[in-house]
Formats: sequence, C-alpha cells, structure tokens
Amino acid sequence: MNVLVVAIVVIYLIAMLGIGYYSSKKVKSNEDFVLAGRRLGPILLAGTLAATEIGGGSSLGVVEKSYGSWGLSASWYVIAMGIAFIILSIFAPKLRRAEVKTVPEYFRRRYGKSSGLITTLIMMIPLIGLTAVQFIASATILSIMLGMSYAMAVTIVAIVVTIYAIMGGLWSVTLTDFVQVFLIVIGMALAIPFSLSLAGGMNNVVANVPKGTFNMFKGISPSTIIALIVMYIASFSVGQEAVSRLYAAKDEKTAVQGSIISAIINLVFAFIPTILGIITLALVNMGKIDNGIILQGGAKYALPYLAMNTMPAIVVGILFAGIISATMSSADSDLLGAGAIFGNEVYKVYLNKDADNINVMKVTKITMAIIGILAYLFALFNTGSIINVLMFAFSLRAAGAFFPYIIGLYWKKASAAGTIASLILGSVALIILERTGYQPLGLEPILWALPISLISFFAFSKLIPPANETLEMIPEEKN
Repeated sequence: MNVLVVAIVVIYLIAMLGIGYYSSKKVKSNEDFVLAGRRLGPILLAGTLAATEIGGGSSLGVVEKSYGSWGLSASWYVIAMGIAFIILSIFAPKLRRAEVKTVPEYFRRRYGKSSGLITTLIMMIPLIGLTAVQFIASATILSIMLGMSYAMAVTIVAIVVTIYAIMGGLWSVTLTDFVQVFLIVIGMALAIPFSLSLAGGMNNVVANVPKGTFNMFKGISPSTIIALIVMYIASFSVGQEAVSRLYAAKDEKTAVQGSIISAIINLVFAFIPTILGIITLALVNMGKIDNGIILQGGAKYALPYLAMNTMPAIVVGILFAGIISATMSSADSDLLGAGAIFGNEVYKVYLNKDADNINVMKVTKITMAIIGILAYLFALFNTGSIINVLMFAFSLRAAGAFFPYIIGLYWKKASAAGTIASLILGSVALIILERTGYQPLGLEPILWALPISLISFFAFSKLIPPANETLEMIPEEKN
C-alpha cells in the first residue's frame, strides 16, 4: 500500500486522539461531559448531528446496495434521514426545553421509575449493537488499506474511538464530528470524478449497468421508503446519540437550525455513495475492474477496492479517512450515549443515589470502556450485513418509546400505565415480526409495531389515568 495513503489515515487517527485530549481540558462537570455544557451553536450542532447519523450504513452500506440490486434507489436510505431531521426540527424546541440529560431521564421524571428503567434497557442494548456496527465498518477500511487482519484492524478502531470519546465526552465527540463531516462528504465526493474518468463518462456508466439501475424505486418499494422515514423519525427522536445534541443546543432556536442544516447535509450526501456503487458496477461490467478483486471480501468492500485500483494515492488517503470518519463519528456517539444512560439512569438512580457530579461522570467513563469492549467483541465475531443490523437496532428502540416520548410533551393525560404498555407491547411486536419474518399486508415490522404501541399508549392511559394531569416533570436534584 502507498506510504502516502497510510500516512494520511494515521495522521487522521492521531488527530482524533489529539482533539480528545484537548476536549478533556474543557470538561469540568457531568453536564460538560454528557452535554458539552449545553453550549453548542447551530453549525457545531448540525455537524455533529449529520456526522453521527452518516455512518457505516450510509457509506459502505449504501455503496453495497447500489452496487447490488438497489441501484439509485439505495439513496433513499440517507434521503429518509434528511426528511426525518426536517420533521425532528418541529419537535426540537420541546425536546430542548425539557432540560434532561438522557431519554430515560425524561421517562423517569415524566412517568416514574419503572418507565425509566424499561426505557434504559430498550435504549442501551441497541447502542451496543450500533457501536459494534460502526467498528465493523471502520475495521473494514483499515484491514484493506494496511493489508492487516480484520481482527487487528477492529482492535485499533475500538481503542482509538473509545479513548478519545472517554477523554472529552460530548465536547470531543462534537469537535471530532465537525472535522469528520467534512472528510465524509469531501472524501467520498472526490472519488466520483476519478471513477467516472476511468469509466469514460456518465454515458458509458449508464450503458453498462442493468436497465432500471437509475430508477429511484428499483430496489425499494414505496412502503419500505415510508417505513424508513417513519423508523428514522421515531428513532432519532428517542435515540440518545441523536437527541442528546438537541439537549446540548444553547437554546431552542439553535436546536431547530441545527436540525435543518443537518437535513440539508444528508439530502446532498445521499447520492454520493449511491453513484459510487453504480460506477463500480459499470466498471466491473466493462471489464476495467476484476469482479473477483472487488468482491473478494464481500460487496461491502466494493468502495475501498475501487479506490485502490483507480485513484491517486492522495485521493485514496482522503477517501479512506472520510469513510473511517463516517463510521467513527457514529461509533463515538453511540458509545457516549450508552455510557451517559448507565451513569445517570442506573448508577445515580439505583446504585448510588448520593453520588455527586464527578462520581457520576467517572462511572459514565468506566461504562463507556466496558461498552467499547463489548462492542469490540461483537464486531470481532459478527461481520454480517451492516444495513440489516442498523435497521433492526433503530427499529427496536423506536417501536415502543416514540409515542410516549413525543405525545407526552403535549398531552397531560398520558399515564405511566400507558407508557409501560406502549414500551413493552411495541418492542415485543417488533421483535416477533423481525424474528419470524412475518409481514402482514407486506408492511415492514416497524409499521405494525408503532400502531400497536400507539393504541396501547392511549388505551392504558385511559384505563389507568395519571393521578395528576400535568406536563411538568419531577424536579431533578442538582449535584
């Protein structure tokens, strides 16, 4: 491998650790660590929101799908994210106004400890899986680039991400995300003109891919698109790694602005990995790239192999840094989310009620280290489809929690009983449908799980109403 390529990526990894160290100097309290002191402006907020959700599925996963059977329709995976962020901007002021650190904290203070505990379990398990998925995607690039074993690559990724996330919390995550979002977009965009040049232009690409490749609905049905949008809206609204950014905004207006700017970034980025996957397919069909080389490690390796075989070293280095940025920027956020939930909602609430601000932060860091190890082990032994794992994780946490969270911001009659029923029945319905593969009327599992959750929420809130009809939450003790 070209020394310049390796040097660019090594410098990038060292820079991420440097930002983590710099950010650690800004952390003085648990709120600084978990929410960056609630001081994020619209640009930093948009950057970290976009970088967090543009991960392995949005880069390697989309290239894999567009190279395969989806064609241009693979772009919907990211377009749906952009649409979700636009919808999220509507709820953003209410979410920021709640003044909570975690999603389970909202459930605990709004509906009681039982609701908070159930939400904690529902939120933490997917975050471990999501962290592992991003480790897998990052390690894929490193293993190809350096010619090292996958096991060694995933070890390096897990160590670097875990260390800088633990050092600076949301400050380091936000600052690294701000750098990473530019590397993600620019790195992948630079690959397009070089691959197009090798193909002889877009006309040649169109002529050497199957008919319908540029059809926006080739590999995806309208119901699946709706399911994606619904899943993202629900998941981003309750996902700690996403919604914590809104909690960290300096005010409600900033939360709205950050969401909209992030949506624009997603909508623009959506077509970049999609086009790269299609160009790769055309090059293989034209005989300019050996299909065996492209697919020797599976379709998710298509983009790295395309770069190594068609592009100058400096472009390959920037592209690889960009792809690693995409995956690492999501991994660090998932890691921080899991740590914040355990430290603030398990340790502080159940294990040590008298814990002060600093102790909670220390436990959060220890938890992040443990989660990093668990995610590393998962990534080491499970390298299945990136997008499939992501979609299940997103769906699981959204299935039961979305309606109690969003409706609870507006409806005084929402009750603890309705919330618990919604959390349990919505999640169980999603798991059963996903595991059995049963899709009544051809609808995705999330499109059945959410209505079940909604009906349960309203029915049980009516049957067992709250003792006190109010939107106010139980005050949190200050430490």
